[in-house]
Amino acid sequence: MTRRGLPYRAPAENVVSPEFWRLVVEDGEVELPEALPDWDYQMDLHLRRAVRIDLDLTRRQTGLPEDAALMLSAVWTATGSNLSGPAQHVLLPESGMNTVEFDIRLSGADLGGLLLLDTALVLAQRRNDARPSSPRRAGSVLWSDREALRLQGDAPQFPMAIIDFARTSFPDDAAWHLQISGGLEHATMGALLLLVNERNTVTSTAFQNAARPRPIDRIVLSAVYADAARVMVEHALTHDDFAEESDFPDGSLGATLLSLFDQLFPGQQIADIRLRRRQSPSLFASDLQAAVKIFEVS
Repeated sequence: MTRRGLPYRAPAENVVSPEFWRLVVEDGEVELPEALPDWDYQMDLHLRRAVRIDLDLTRRQTGLPEDAALMLSAVWTATGSNLSGPAQHVLLPESGMNTVEFDIRLSGADLGGLLLLDTALVLAQRRNDARPSSPRRAGSVLWSDREALRLQGDAPQFPMAIIDFARTSFPDDAAWHLQISGGLEHATMGALLLLVNERNTVTSTAFQNAARPRPIDRIVLSAVYADAARVMVEHALTHDDFAEESDFPDGSLGATLLSLFDQLFPGQQIADIRLRRRQSPSLFASDLQAAVKIFEVS
Protein backbone atom coordinates (compact mmCIF):
# COMPACT_ATOMS: atom_id res chain seq x y z
CA MET A 1 0.00 0.00 0.00
CA THR A 2 1.24 3.49 -0.92
CA ARG A 3 0.28 6.23 1.52
CA ARG A 4 3.48 7.87 2.74
CA GLY A 5 3.69 11.64 2.39
CA LEU A 6 0.14 12.21 1.13
CA PRO A 7 -1.04 15.82 1.65
CA TYR A 8 -4.52 14.63 2.64
CA ARG A 9 -6.20 12.07 4.88
CA ALA A 10 -5.99 8.48 3.65
CA PRO A 11 -8.03 5.53 4.93
CA ALA A 12 -6.61 2.72 7.03
CA GLU A 13 -5.27 -0.33 5.24
CA ASN A 14 -8.19 -2.53 6.31
CA VAL A 15 -10.75 -0.61 4.24
CA VAL A 16 -9.49 -2.48 1.15
CA SER A 17 -9.12 -6.27 1.10
CA PRO A 18 -7.42 -7.33 -2.13
CA GLU A 19 -6.98 -10.88 -3.30
CA PHE A 20 -3.85 -11.89 -5.21
CA TRP A 21 -3.86 -11.57 -8.98
CA ARG A 22 -4.63 -14.91 -10.64
CA LEU A 23 -3.43 -16.16 -14.01
CA VAL A 24 -6.07 -17.92 -16.11
CA VAL A 25 -4.66 -21.08 -17.72
CA GLU A 26 -6.16 -24.02 -19.61
CA ASP A 27 -6.91 -25.97 -16.45
CA GLY A 28 -8.38 -23.05 -14.51
CA GLU A 29 -6.63 -20.37 -12.47
CA VAL A 30 -3.35 -20.21 -10.56
CA GLU A 31 -1.97 -17.56 -8.24
CA LEU A 32 0.23 -15.17 -10.18
CA PRO A 33 3.79 -16.56 -10.06
CA GLU A 34 6.94 -14.46 -9.81
CA ALA A 35 7.99 -15.36 -13.34
CA LEU A 36 6.89 -17.10 -16.53
CA PRO A 37 10.21 -18.35 -17.94
CA ASP A 38 8.57 -19.97 -20.99
CA TRP A 39 6.58 -16.89 -21.96
CA ASP A 40 7.00 -15.38 -25.44
CA TYR A 41 5.38 -12.56 -27.40
CA GLN A 42 2.80 -14.90 -28.94
CA MET A 43 1.38 -15.58 -25.47
CA ASP A 44 -1.43 -13.28 -24.34
CA LEU A 45 -2.20 -13.04 -20.63
CA HIS A 46 -5.61 -13.42 -18.99
CA LEU A 47 -5.64 -12.12 -15.42
CA ARG A 48 -8.28 -11.89 -12.70
CA ARG A 49 -8.48 -10.35 -9.28
CA ALA A 50 -11.14 -9.57 -6.67
CA VAL A 51 -10.88 -6.49 -4.44
CA ARG A 52 -13.30 -5.81 -1.55
CA ILE A 53 -13.81 -2.21 -0.38
CA ASP A 54 -15.62 -0.75 2.62
CA LEU A 55 -16.92 2.42 0.97
CA ASP A 56 -18.60 3.88 4.07
CA LEU A 57 -15.43 3.54 6.15
CA THR A 58 -13.30 4.91 3.31
CA ARG A 59 -15.34 8.10 3.02
CA ARG A 60 -15.60 8.51 6.79
CA GLN A 61 -11.84 8.14 7.38
CA THR A 62 -10.92 10.49 4.54
CA GLY A 63 -13.53 13.10 5.44
CA LEU A 64 -15.23 12.81 2.06
CA PRO A 65 -19.00 13.35 1.73
CA GLU A 66 -21.26 10.35 1.11
CA ASP A 67 -21.75 11.22 -2.55
CA ALA A 68 -18.02 11.54 -3.36
CA ALA A 69 -17.36 9.48 -6.48
CA LEU A 70 -14.72 6.78 -6.02
CA MET A 71 -13.10 4.55 -8.61
CA LEU A 72 -10.99 1.41 -8.48
CA SER A 73 -8.47 1.32 -11.29
CA ALA A 74 -6.00 -1.26 -12.60
CA VAL A 75 -3.09 -0.16 -14.83
CA TRP A 76 -0.38 -2.27 -16.46
CA THR A 77 3.20 -1.36 -17.40
CA ALA A 78 5.68 -3.53 -19.34
CA THR A 79 9.34 -2.61 -18.94
CA GLY A 80 10.41 -4.65 -21.96
CA SER A 81 8.24 -2.75 -24.42
CA ASN A 82 8.06 0.57 -22.53
CA LEU A 83 4.30 0.39 -22.99
CA SER A 84 1.56 0.90 -20.41
CA GLY A 85 -2.16 1.36 -20.35
CA PRO A 86 -5.37 1.14 -18.36
CA ALA A 87 -6.50 -2.42 -17.74
CA GLN A 88 -9.90 -1.73 -16.18
CA HIS A 89 -11.67 1.14 -14.38
CA VAL A 90 -14.70 0.55 -12.15
CA LEU A 91 -16.84 3.41 -10.78
CA LEU A 92 -17.96 2.43 -7.28
CA PRO A 93 -21.41 2.85 -5.67
CA GLU A 94 -22.05 5.42 -2.96
CA SER A 95 -22.16 3.13 0.06
CA GLY A 96 -21.76 -0.33 1.55
CA MET A 97 -19.29 -3.13 1.04
CA ASN A 98 -18.41 -3.58 -2.61
CA THR A 99 -16.40 -6.28 -4.37
CA VAL A 100 -14.80 -5.48 -7.71
CA GLU A 101 -13.91 -8.38 -10.02
CA PHE A 102 -11.11 -7.44 -12.41
CA ASP A 103 -10.97 -9.56 -15.56
CA ILE A 104 -8.34 -8.36 -18.03
CA ARG A 105 -6.61 -9.63 -21.15
CA LEU A 106 -3.24 -8.29 -22.25
CA SER A 107 -1.76 -8.82 -25.70
CA GLY A 108 1.62 -10.54 -25.61
CA ALA A 109 2.83 -8.29 -28.43
CA ASP A 110 2.57 -5.31 -26.03
CA LEU A 111 4.48 -6.93 -23.18
CA GLY A 112 7.98 -8.06 -22.24
CA GLY A 113 10.43 -7.73 -19.38
CA LEU A 114 8.73 -7.02 -16.06
CA LEU A 115 4.94 -6.68 -16.08
CA LEU A 116 3.78 -4.31 -13.33
CA LEU A 117 0.14 -4.42 -12.23
CA ASP A 118 -0.92 -1.34 -10.25
CA THR A 119 -4.29 -1.22 -8.52
CA ALA A 120 -5.51 2.04 -6.99
CA LEU A 121 -8.57 3.41 -5.25
CA VAL A 122 -8.93 7.01 -6.36
CA LEU A 123 -11.22 10.00 -6.11
CA ALA A 124 -13.06 9.96 -9.45
CA GLN A 125 -14.20 13.61 -9.57
CA ARG A 126 -12.88 16.85 -8.14
CA ARG A 127 -14.54 17.99 -4.91
CA ASN A 128 -14.42 21.75 -4.45
CA ASP A 129 -16.44 21.36 -1.23
CA ALA A 130 -13.97 18.98 0.41
CA ARG A 131 -12.51 19.70 3.83
CA PRO A 132 -8.99 21.17 3.87
CA SER A 133 -7.57 17.86 5.11
CA SER A 134 -9.50 15.72 2.64
CA PRO A 135 -8.57 14.72 -0.92
CA ARG A 136 -10.16 17.04 -3.47
CA ARG A 137 -8.48 16.54 -6.84
CA ALA A 138 -9.71 13.95 -9.32
CA GLY A 139 -7.25 11.07 -9.35
CA SER A 140 -6.16 11.52 -5.72
CA VAL A 141 -4.94 8.08 -4.60
CA LEU A 142 -6.54 6.76 -1.42
CA TRP A 143 -5.03 3.28 -1.57
CA SER A 144 -2.79 1.39 -3.99
CA ASP A 145 -0.71 -1.73 -4.40
CA ARG A 146 1.55 -3.28 -7.03
CA GLU A 147 2.33 -6.81 -8.16
CA ALA A 148 5.02 -7.80 -10.65
CA LEU A 149 5.44 -10.69 -13.07
CA ARG A 150 8.72 -11.35 -14.88
CA LEU A 151 7.98 -12.40 -18.43
CA GLN A 152 11.45 -13.29 -19.61
CA GLY A 153 14.26 -15.21 -18.08
CA ASP A 154 17.77 -15.69 -19.40
CA ALA A 155 16.75 -16.43 -22.99
CA PRO A 156 16.69 -13.58 -25.51
CA GLN A 157 13.18 -12.18 -25.94
CA PHE A 158 11.89 -10.05 -28.78
CA PRO A 159 8.77 -9.58 -30.89
CA MET A 160 8.02 -12.45 -33.22
CA ALA A 161 5.66 -13.43 -36.01
CA ILE A 162 4.76 -16.72 -37.65
CA ILE A 163 4.57 -16.26 -41.42
CA ASP A 164 4.83 -18.21 -44.68
CA PHE A 165 8.43 -17.86 -45.89
CA ALA A 166 7.30 -18.71 -49.42
CA ARG A 167 5.83 -15.21 -49.58
CA THR A 168 9.09 -13.60 -48.53
CA SER A 169 12.66 -13.39 -49.81
CA PHE A 170 13.78 -15.96 -47.21
CA PRO A 171 14.43 -19.58 -48.26
CA ASP A 172 11.17 -21.55 -48.32
CA ASP A 173 12.61 -24.31 -46.14
CA ALA A 174 14.26 -22.13 -43.48
CA ALA A 175 12.72 -22.63 -40.05
CA TRP A 176 13.30 -19.13 -38.66
CA HIS A 177 15.06 -15.84 -39.28
CA LEU A 178 16.10 -13.16 -36.80
CA GLN A 179 15.76 -9.78 -38.46
CA ILE A 180 17.92 -6.94 -37.11
CA SER A 181 17.43 -3.43 -38.44
CA GLY A 182 18.64 0.04 -37.50
CA GLY A 183 21.69 1.11 -35.55
CA LEU A 184 22.75 0.35 -32.01
CA GLU A 185 21.02 3.51 -30.78
CA HIS A 186 17.62 2.32 -32.03
CA ALA A 187 15.04 0.88 -29.62
CA THR A 188 15.37 -2.88 -29.19
CA MET A 189 11.66 -3.49 -29.66
CA GLY A 190 11.78 -1.89 -33.09
CA ALA A 191 15.15 -3.34 -34.12
CA LEU A 192 14.57 -7.06 -33.52
CA LEU A 193 11.96 -9.33 -35.06
CA LEU A 194 12.00 -13.12 -34.95
CA LEU A 195 10.22 -14.59 -37.97
CA VAL A 196 9.12 -18.24 -37.79
CA ASN A 197 8.19 -20.16 -40.94
CA GLU A 198 4.68 -21.53 -40.55
CA ARG A 199 5.55 -24.27 -43.08
CA ASN A 200 8.04 -25.69 -40.57
CA THR A 201 5.43 -27.20 -38.29
CA VAL A 202 7.93 -28.45 -35.70
CA THR A 203 9.22 -24.93 -35.04
CA SER A 204 5.91 -23.06 -35.34
CA THR A 205 4.22 -25.58 -33.03
CA ALA A 206 7.00 -25.17 -30.46
CA PHE A 207 6.32 -21.43 -30.25
CA GLN A 208 2.57 -21.96 -30.11
CA ASN A 209 3.16 -24.31 -27.15
CA ALA A 210 5.72 -22.01 -25.49
CA ALA A 211 3.49 -21.41 -22.46
CA ARG A 212 3.36 -25.16 -21.76
CA PRO A 213 6.05 -26.75 -23.91
CA ARG A 214 6.46 -30.47 -24.49
CA PRO A 215 10.00 -31.93 -24.30
CA ILE A 216 10.41 -31.63 -28.09
CA ASP A 217 9.21 -28.01 -27.94
CA ARG A 218 11.82 -27.18 -25.31
CA ILE A 219 14.58 -28.59 -27.53
CA VAL A 220 13.39 -26.58 -30.53
CA LEU A 221 13.07 -23.37 -28.51
CA SER A 222 16.57 -23.92 -27.11
CA ALA A 223 17.95 -24.23 -30.63
CA VAL A 224 16.15 -21.07 -31.79
CA TYR A 225 17.28 -19.02 -28.81
CA ALA A 226 20.87 -20.25 -29.22
CA ASP A 227 20.86 -19.29 -32.89
CA ALA A 228 19.28 -15.92 -32.12
CA ALA A 229 21.98 -15.23 -29.53
CA ARG A 230 24.63 -16.14 -32.13
CA VAL A 231 23.13 -13.75 -34.68
CA MET A 232 22.92 -10.95 -32.11
CA VAL A 233 26.49 -11.46 -30.91
CA GLU A 234 27.88 -11.56 -34.44
CA HIS A 235 25.87 -8.47 -35.36
CA ALA A 236 27.28 -6.61 -32.36
CA LEU A 237 30.85 -7.56 -33.20
CA THR A 238 30.57 -6.04 -36.67
CA HIS A 239 30.20 -2.59 -35.07
CA ASP A 240 33.50 -0.99 -34.13
CA ASP A 241 31.74 1.29 -31.62
CA PHE A 242 30.44 -1.71 -29.69
CA ALA A 243 32.62 -1.79 -26.56
CA GLU A 244 32.34 -1.97 -22.77
CA GLU A 245 32.70 1.79 -22.43
CA SER A 246 29.95 2.51 -24.96
CA ASP A 247 27.07 4.51 -23.47
CA PHE A 248 23.92 3.33 -25.22
CA PRO A 249 20.46 4.63 -24.20
CA ASP A 250 18.32 2.45 -21.95
CA GLY A 251 16.11 0.17 -24.03
CA SER A 252 18.33 0.51 -27.10
CA LEU A 253 19.69 -2.33 -29.20
CA GLY A 254 23.23 -1.50 -28.08
CA ALA A 255 22.26 -1.69 -24.41
CA THR A 256 20.48 -5.00 -25.01
CA LEU A 257 23.53 -6.44 -26.77
CA LEU A 258 25.85 -5.28 -23.98
CA SER A 259 23.58 -7.00 -21.48
CA LEU A 260 23.62 -10.16 -23.58
CA PHE A 261 27.45 -10.10 -23.69
CA ASP A 262 27.65 -9.70 -19.91
CA GLN A 263 25.36 -12.70 -19.55
CA LEU A 264 27.13 -14.94 -22.07
CA PHE A 265 30.75 -13.91 -21.51
CA PRO A 266 31.05 -12.67 -17.91
CA GLY A 267 34.43 -11.18 -17.10
CA GLN A 268 35.64 -11.28 -20.71
CA GLN A 269 36.57 -8.32 -22.89
CA ILE A 270 34.61 -7.60 -26.06
CA ALA A 271 37.88 -6.94 -27.91
CA ASP A 272 39.11 -10.44 -26.99
CA ILE A 273 35.88 -12.05 -28.16
CA ARG A 274 36.01 -10.08 -31.42
CA LEU A 275 39.60 -11.26 -32.00
CA ARG A 276 38.71 -14.89 -31.21
CA ARG A 277 35.87 -14.80 -33.74
CA ARG A 278 38.21 -13.41 -36.39
CA GLN A 279 41.13 -15.79 -35.76
CA SER A 280 39.27 -19.00 -34.87
CA PRO A 281 35.62 -18.97 -35.98
CA SER A 282 35.09 -22.62 -35.07
CA LEU A 283 36.36 -22.13 -31.50
CA PHE A 284 34.24 -19.01 -31.18
CA ALA A 285 31.18 -21.01 -32.31
CA SER A 286 31.86 -23.65 -29.66
CA ASP A 287 32.38 -20.99 -26.97
CA LEU A 288 29.05 -19.41 -27.87
CA GLN A 289 27.31 -22.79 -27.91
CA ALA A 290 28.58 -23.42 -24.38
CA ALA A 291 27.60 -19.94 -23.22
CA VAL A 292 23.96 -20.25 -24.32
CA LYS A 293 23.74 -23.75 -22.75
CA ILE A 294 22.05 -25.17 -25.80
CA PHE A 295 19.69 -28.11 -25.13
CA GLU A 296 19.96 -27.72 -21.36
CA VAL A 297 16.21 -28.06 -20.93
CA SER A 298 14.37 -28.50 -17.69
